[in-house]
Amino acid sequence: MAERGRGWARAVRGLLLDVSGVLYDSGAGGGVPIAGSAEAVRRIKASGLKLQLCTNETQATRENFVRKLRAMGFDISAAQVTAPAPAACRLLRERGLRPHLLVHDDLVPEFAEINKTNPNCVVLGDAAENFTYANLNEAFRLLIGMEKPVLISLGKGRYYKETDGLKLDVGAYMKALEYACDVQAEVVGKPAKTFFESALAELGVPPEQAIMIGDDIVNDVGGAQQCGMRALQVRTGKYRPSDENHPEVKPDAYVNNLAEAVDIILQEL
Repeated sequence: MAERGRGWARAVRGLLLDVSGVLYDSGAGGGVPIAGSAEAVRRIKASGLKLQLCTNETQATRENFVRKLRAMGFDISAAQVTAPAPAACRLLRERGLRPHLLVHDDLVPEFAEINKTNPNCVVLGDAAENFTYANLNEAFRLLIGMEKPVLISLGKGRYYKETDGLKLDVGAYMKALEYACDVQAEVVGKPAKTFFESALAELGVPPEQAIMIGDDIVNDVGGAQQCGMRALQVRTGKYRPSDENHPEVKPDAYVNNLAEAVDIILQEL
């Protein structure tokens, strides 16, 4: 059961949920739901608690991502998903930036209405098989040739879990380009404070009345706590026992899975 008492479960009006590693494990054929997670989402919605998914998913458009979740039994709408690509498009428009995209093929439609001629920045997402030497080198050459290089990264995760094992995430490639070009990336996605603030705004709940539930000790738990939220780490997805000895980030509680977290939260309502 969850450690450190149950004080963390009180005075809650809304939940932010990570997706991969909390609702399902991604992989071939779209992935596999984690036991009890679809029912947990149903129980959250039936309870009257507000719900928002806060994800760094960048291998699909938000619409296709929601379609995949619904096919797995999750009652979720596109408006309930805060994802990096739509936020990045807003940033690009606001600043007149024209991106060179190094992203997954299935994410490209999100940028359909963005001017991409004569790029003046690079946008990096979880490109998976598109992270070839040639593609990374093209992004490097564009950045190194800019007077003021702008690198925008859709998240900064180190790795994530699929059904066949752990996979390198966008953060590893972000760090390579940062090092090669002597530039600091702007992160759009977790753990950026502005991204969590956007999710809270869409949730419609102040941080002190919200709980973040995720499998990533740094990006989910640490990022949420920096915004004044409580945060739980699930022992599913990319969770590793060594996370419980993290030198800087201490979750408000560990739970075995989303279903257990929801059980405890609903008992305290």
